[in-house]
Amino acid sequence: MEPAELASALGSHLGGEVGDLRRLSGGASRETFGLELDGRPLILQRVRPGPVAGSFSMEAEAELLAAAARAGVPVARVMAASDDPSILGAPFIVTERLEGETIARRILRDDRFATARGVLVGQCAVALARIHRLSADDASGLRVQDQLGELRRLVDALGGAHPAFELAFRWLEANRPPPATPSVVHGDFRLGNLLVAPGGLVAVLDWELAHLGDPLADLGWFTIRAWRFGGTGEVAGLGSLDELLAGYEAAGGLPVDREALYWWQVLGTLRWGVICLLQASAHLSGASRSVELAAIGRRVCETEYDLLRMLP
Repeated sequence: MEPAELASALGSHLGGEVGDLRRLSGGASRETFGLELDGRPLILQRVRPGPVAGSFSMEAEAELLAAAARAGVPVARVMAASDDPSILGAPFIVTERLEGETIARRILRDDRFATARGVLVGQCAVALARIHRLSADDASGLRVQDQLGELRRLVDALGGAHPAFELAFRWLEANRPPPATPSVVHGDFRLGNLLVAPGGLVAVLDWELAHLGDPLADLGWFTIRAWRFGGTGEVAGLGSLDELLAGYEAAGGLPVDREALYWWQVLGTLRWGVICLLQASAHLSGASRSVELAAIGRRVCETEYDLLRMLP
């Protein structure tokens, strides 16, 4: 669908005039556009062709975002969402456009975010506690996810020798913590998916990987070394794990077992390594020739190094 056709179709669906439609950077599974509807700034995300990341639909994501907002999680308000591809050529979601920064390097280093850096860990702790208190009924289609099993299948499908990954798989299988009561898990809570203003957290973004699982999955993923972006703090380069967990439990999160959390940190590190491997495969196979994918693929060795340091 050409931009003019897309703007016309979206305007008809929303009941207004769409202007200044422009393509923005986006993730692997979605196209992202900025636009104005009768002068109001909005964001459109549309599913890319091909295999899609995530476990549920755009309409279900809109349900979950509305429930998160009611629970006090900072999110962008949903204006429209549909799984009907006949409207815009693919399932889509439209949200309000909020002001803030998502680039981790700027958040961690620019002077204008100095105040935000002092409060972000505490704000994220509260946001995570509120996400994990959401009900499974707050979004239709959420499924229980076994991340370790899914990673095993991916690595086996890719083939090749990955000794550090194999050591991690063995350790994770042998030390798996007792199953937790499934709760809503964001699935990709990290710098890059948080919209930050000089005063702190504005919104939690990118909910397409939400699922039901152990809430420690979010805490473990948020605190792996990859998402510190060179910062010194063990939580997103910003602060201490003690600060995060104290804020999380004070906000109503369940008490955190440190040994179980460590298991999830190892799994999160392995998960990022497998993602890097997948990106490299997409480039090397010719499916999507990209300098960016190739560069991400070179980071496999970083995760191997991290895993070898983390394993006994």
